[in-house]
Amino acid sequence: MSRNIELFNRAQQFIPGGVNSPVRAFRSVGGTPRFIQRAQGPYIWDADDVRYTDYVGSWGPAILGHSHPTVIEAVQRAVANGLSFGAPTEGEVEMAELLCDMLPGLEMVRLVSSGTEATMSAIRLARGFTGRDTIIKFEGCYHGHGDSLLVKAGSGMLTFGNPSSAGVPADFARHTLVLDYNSIAALETCFAQRGKDIACVIVEPVAGNMNLVMPDLAWLRRLRELCTQHGTVLIFDEVMTGFRVGPGCAQGLFGITPDLTTLGKVIGGGMPVGAFGGRREIMEKVAPLGAVYQAGTLSGSPVAVAAGLATLRLIRAEGFHAALTARTQSLIDGLQAVAAKHGVAFSAQAIGGMFGLYFRATPPTGFAEVMESDVAAFNRFFHHMLGAGQYLAPSAFEAGFVSAAHTEVDIAGTIAAADAAFAAVAHGA
Repeated sequence: MSRNIELFNRAQQFIPGGVNSPVRAFRSVGGTPRFIQRAQGPYIWDADDVRYTDYVGSWGPAILGHSHPTVIEAVQRAVANGLSFGAPTEGEVEMAELLCDMLPGLEMVRLVSSGTEATMSAIRLARGFTGRDTIIKFEGCYHGHGDSLLVKAGSGMLTFGNPSSAGVPADFARHTLVLDYNSIAALETCFAQRGKDIACVIVEPVAGNMNLVMPDLAWLRRLRELCTQHGTVLIFDEVMTGFRVGPGCAQGLFGITPDLTTLGKVIGGGMPVGAFGGRREIMEKVAPLGAVYQAGTLSGSPVAVAAGLATLRLIRAEGFHAALTARTQSLIDGLQAVAAKHGVAFSAQAIGGMFGLYFRATPPTGFAEVMESDVAAFNRFFHHMLGAGQYLAPSAFEAGFVSAAHTEVDIAGTIAAADAAFAAVAHGA
């Protein structure tokens, strides 16, 4: 019996669905999830010791590739000094200084342990700062599993067909307004009707949790204008895009400064780190300076901070993001070419080290178009690629990630595997 199957059978006896995060269960694509035992550079090895070229990258953090020696060395040094202190460390100060230097919109920052914690805390802060209760999010965007945010959410919520989660009180959900991504008209109507009530708008400046959806820059700029006009806090959720799409995140790439930013993934270099930060006058409302309470025993973990600092320092190198962008673009160009050769309805797009694959003729601009994709075709493609040693996200609704460790040879191998996979899809196999 496959070791993956054996482990999955054991896991399902003691862990809901056999996994500790829903999309990992392969329920959307079918089959047995791969239990990963080790990783190096652009590769992962499963419990049967099968090697895959990895385009999940721990869902984004592995921007340098897996087990980068400089990051591993930094973690080993930190571990030797102790795992956790529950007290301030110099590393936390260095991380805060570095983040504020890399993102001009950050004047102060608070470290937490996850992206979900960052978004929950940012929304609480925005409500405390404005004295308002209502928030706006966008259909198909996922900001973690906080109660106020699991309304028409993306990511695993889409995979399992749950637009909203059970267990969220209606009283919580009624304070969340959900608008269409990229719709200026919806923004203007909502602010005209409810502007005085809206504490914050939280948005993925590039959506990555209903697959990759690019923003209309005019829409983002109008969002910034409306938030300023109505005294509403604009939160950019850059947990996924942060330092992944460019050295100044999406906000630097687009030239739009939010009031608050949430970060995660890349800033932890594979360890659990999150952060929220922004304008000083808002951040000074956080305890112990202000009345908005937020705390965490493992916030600013010295081991996680060491991994994050090492990663951020490496990706600041001249030309790092330009090279990553070019490598990612070469992947999607190759995939589109082989799909076209076989007459498969397929499109793709990329920004920085993120990419989206869609079994539809053109990239989607919002949730409704995402849902028009041919999920059955994606599932067949996924399994053909998996069998050829290519590890993609096990869902048609997730973005993919390229790392600096992926070589031209790796990309060429993936495109060759996709050629055969698209041929099979075209013939209904």
